[in-house]
Amino acid sequence: MALRVDYEGSNDVGVFCNLTNSYCLVGVGATQNFYSLVEAELADVIPVVHTSVAATRIVGRVSVGNRKGLLVPNATTDQELQHIRNALPDEVKIRRVDERLSALGNVIVANDHVALVHADISKETEEAVVDTLGVEAFRVSIGQNALVGSYCSLSSQGCLVAAKTPPETQRELAALLQVPVVAGTLNRGSELVGAGMVVNDWLAFVGLDTTSTELSVIESIFKLGEQAPSAISNNLRDTLIESML
Repeated sequence: MALRVDYEGSNDVGVFCNLTNSYCLVGVGATQNFYSLVEAELADVIPVVHTSVAATRIVGRVSVGNRKGLLVPNATTDQELQHIRNALPDEVKIRRVDERLSALGNVIVANDHVALVHADISKETEEAVVDTLGVEAFRVSIGQNALVGSYCSLSSQGCLVAAKTPPETQRELAALLQVPVVAGTLNRGSELVGAGMVVNDWLAFVGLDTTSTELSVIESIFKLGEQAPSAISNNLRDTLIESML
């Protein structure tokens, strides 16, 4: 399912959160409501790690990861690195990369199989993406937008790109990613889909301003209605539907 949340009044939940199939990073802050919502959904399934990265709360923009690994910028402190490493599952690799475009979440987007990367990232960073995340990497732009991580949200089920992305670009991306690609918005028309939401294979968090129509597109493209992680979620959903009828 897709849930509407905000982080200290901001709808850009993808700025302050990094969600994968094996862990979730959230930026440290005073937003108890956000933490309790995220932990209620995830804490029984995957670790939710409260941390800063490179002394900032914008963990979703400065880090990028998937089920197998996590990349953080060179400015990440040893204490932050140790804290994250201790909290993550043992099989998840974590690596610091020395990249000029240090907002890694803006210039790289990945699922468990493939990554799209900014055309100008260094060869070393591209190799780190391939080695640490265990994916194929493709240098692309989303139409006119070079910041693939800001204008694209990706899971192993589907991909949402900015609304003005040309149809031919969507088809090219679908061929590379081997998942359906749809252009859309969230937060009442925002094209910054990567900054406005986080998604894994069974759950998405989106900004509070996201409309019902935007929400239904998100649930449909990422197959969130059908992909519950456990029978409990199925039962819950059936109960909810019965109570609404």
